Amino acid sequence: MKIKKIGLLVSFVVLWSSSHAQIGSVTGVDQLPMDSKSSNYINNRLPLKQNALIKLPVGSIVPHGWLGQYLTLQKEGLTGHLGEISAWLSKKNNAWLSSDGKGDYGWEEVPYWLKGYANMGYILKDPKIIEESKVWLEGAIRSQRPDGYFGPLILRHNKPDLWGNMIMLWCLQSYYEYSSDARVLDLMTKYFKWQLNLPDSFFLKDYWENSRGGDNLLSVYWLYNRTKGNEWLMELADKIHRNTANWRQTDDLPNWHNVNVAQCFREPATYYLKSHVAADLKATYDNFHYVRQVFGQVPGGMFGADENARPGYTDPRQGVETCGMVEQMASNEILLGITGDPFWADHAEEVAFNTYPAAVTADFRALRYITSPNMSISDSHNHAPGIDNSGPFLMMNPFSSRCCQHNHSQGWPYYAEHLYMGTNDNGIAAVLYAASQATIQVGDNQTVGIEQITNYPFEETVSFKISMSSNSVDFPLYLRVPAWTKGYELKINGKVVEVATPSKYIKIARKWKDGDRVELSMPMTIELKQWTANSNSVSINRGPLTYALKIKENYVQQSSKTSAIGDSKWQESADPDKWPSFEILPASEWNYGLLQDQLRDVSKLKVVKREWPKDSFPFEANAVPISIIAKAKKIDGWSIDEHGLTGFLPVSPIESKEAITEVELIPMGAARLRISAFPVVK
Repeated sequence: MKIKKIGLLVSFVVLWSSSHAQIGSVTGVDQLPMDSKSSNYINNRLPLKQNALIKLPVGSIVPHGWLGQYLTLQKEGLTGHLGEISAWLSKKNNAWLSSDGKGDYGWEEVPYWLKGYANMGYILKDPKIIEESKVWLEGAIRSQRPDGYFGPLILRHNKPDLWGNMIMLWCLQSYYEYSSDARVLDLMTKYFKWQLNLPDSFFLKDYWENSRGGDNLLSVYWLYNRTKGNEWLMELADKIHRNTANWRQTDDLPNWHNVNVAQCFREPATYYLKSHVAADLKATYDNFHYVRQVFGQVPGGMFGADENARPGYTDPRQGVETCGMVEQMASNEILLGITGDPFWADHAEEVAFNTYPAAVTADFRALRYITSPNMSISDSHNHAPGIDNSGPFLMMNPFSSRCCQHNHSQGWPYYAEHLYMGTNDNGIAAVLYAASQATIQVGDNQTVGIEQITNYPFEETVSFKISMSSNSVDFPLYLRVPAWTKGYELKINGKVVEVATPSKYIKIARKWKDGDRVELSMPMTIELKQWTANSNSVSINRGPLTYALKIKENYVQQSSKTSAIGDSKWQESADPDKWPSFEILPASEWNYGLLQDQLRDVSKLKVVKREWPKDSFPFEANAVPISIIAKAKKIDGWSIDEHGLTGFLPVSPIESKEAITEVELIPMGAARLRISAFPVVK
């Protein structure tokens, strides 16, 4: 009897050990490893604090599915052909191609476009785009003067304006990641010595460069981590910080320009990597929440600042620039790296899924300057002072919106580059979910492939397939757990695995083999968000998607030349017939409020699922694979106002004598016209 018990115990231990070896260690973690140091990817070196997550070199991740389709649309649409349209991208006498920096169009437009255009080429491995990008990159490299300065020389009040160069540095950094061209390191070293020698009284004094010095600071860190004998760069880091606008203010910001806010609120967190002062990191979080508290009580993740944020202009009819959207996405991705906090990944998705897609036509051949959460009309009229600018700022126009026309290009390429990030324990973290194929260094500098199969955020399951040429590789895989999920199911090779202490990340540490599979299912439930500060309006969310009223969109073609904003410039050969503009006018009623009774239990709202679109592009109003049906009433008196904008939200709850009707709510990002913050009808 005793022998049988021992034999049973041995059998149990063997079975448990075999099962444990097959699954590995699966735990929930809130903090990513910071004590170790990656031997596969470059992180910050002392005295800088390490990043919690490390960006992979451009080209490591190739998006598939809807994100891959977005890059294809960019390539075939406005981003890929902007060189045929924009006067700033004309090569004739262009200052960015001049060896002495003299010529025309020498400011932000070329590098704005190039940083997304070139990265798109690296990701898609497109030789034509890569070669065209190199024309501009070679021009920047050849332009360096003996004193170290490079690029066009723009003087404002007899002081050099360095803003355009800050953007071009990011272009050069991506080029180095792709090519390992040592000339980039040489150029940046000489240029930063020039910056170090420039008197403080001449350094970062103009409005834009002064606001955005944090971008310059990131480039200094980047060079410091890749070269030796350059400790003087830490002195330059301090100099940049003290000459940049103070984004550590507790009850105000240096300025309220929407792009500056989205781009510059992260500067204190960037400097925190050198200062090690917790208050610097906290200041960035405080900035974010303060902006949302005052101007961001709206769906979609952004805030009301249709040029500048203005006291009293907080209704969801106020919009934000396309530039502001992509800069916010970039800031989130950078802060995710610095902190490892999945809060920034959640917010990157919120903007990427709900706000940015609607700023561009579904074919990616035109964009508009301003997009709003509540936007029932998008025309060529002047809506000032309802918005903080005069001109046709709501028009979908490929010839217009000068800054956004060029800067939009970074949005999806940068997003795709951050689907995975390296960890300090030689592992990998899946931080943004989208179908893709990644080639990654893990463990002891071993190469693995990870294929991600999903239609997220339009479905609940994300699957991963591991591939490798060796027998096995030991490394940890981290999976981000979004804040919106109330539970999830994890499977490894088809077996359900319980996760101890569910947390911000799931850590799977095991010896992986070729063909291993992981599946993460995150059930999406309908949730109600009330905007008490905005007339008690409400939004409907399901998972990371916010849903908006489907308004029938009537596209009315206009001339891209006659409907362009005043400072627009185009090449003589640019063809407005090939690149038309569009007003989008409402062809159905939009002034609906949602019935109060159904909102007491939104889980009972009907979810309608459809086939996945054949072109894998779900961000179009008539192609969405999912929608929600709700009961609503029209609200008398809520209409287009005297400025031609969607009227201010009526205070909820509100009476309506209109008949009850069913309305369709679609993902907000697919709706170029939309109501996403609804009044509530008694």
